Amino acid sequence: MYFLIFPSENPDPEVMAAKPKLYYFHGRGKMESIRWLLAAAGVEFEEEFIETREQHEKLKKEGRLLFDQVPLVEMDGLRLTQTRAILSYIAAKYNLYGKDLKETARINMYADGTLELMMMIALMAFKLPEEKEESIASVLKKAKNCYFPVFEKILEDHGEDFLVGNKFSWADIQLIEAILMVEELNASVLSDFPHLQAFKTKISNIPTIKKFLQPGSQRKPPPDSRYVEVVRNILQF
Repeated sequence: MYFLIFPSENPDPEVMAAKPKLYYFHGRGKMESIRWLLAAAGVEFEEEFIETREQHEKLKKEGRLLFDQVPLVEMDGLRLTQTRAILSYIAAKYNLYGKDLKETARINMYADGTLELMMMIALMAFKLPEEKEESIASVLKKAKNCYFPVFEKILEDHGEDFLVGNKFSWADIQLIEAILMVEELNASVLSDFPHLQAFKTKISNIPTIKKFLQPGSQRKPPPDSRYVEVVRNILQF
């Protein structure tokens, strides 16, 4: 996978100093993990919601979307596209990417694993009603039999304060996001995972995370039918 970061042709000093600006649909999707990471780092950001096909086409015509895809994040005079590239940049910029290459590798592994689980949940919103019950059962089975046992064992065995090392990182942020998404499907999903329960409590009480979990934050709710309709209309699928 290539991480794609490209600068605007003539960086504006005012843009360089501005808050990060996020361009995406008015919902979770691929942008939600980016919102989480910025919020956890204590970074204020602005959002421009794409509500029509015309808005999306305008961004494409202006050459602002590499591969004609969102999410798009403008920050530090850069136009950042490709979700993984954006997350890596933010994690590195705000010292959430481990103390050395070995820790960074572990963070990448854990983040990729949780991202796979979260994408399964995100795609459920676009399935037919008769397919959703089976999809929920499949996600819960994979969470309980594959993903959560891995993280439970890591937390039990490694003797570190956080998921990777003794410092809060991107891996912790994305795991708590994944846990909360799965709990929206089944509130008791952590009943057999005491270390994950303790992890959830600990990370949820970090001040920036706690703030992001409060009503009125820029955290987005689970996708509803309107969100699905808007995305389908814009992307024509």
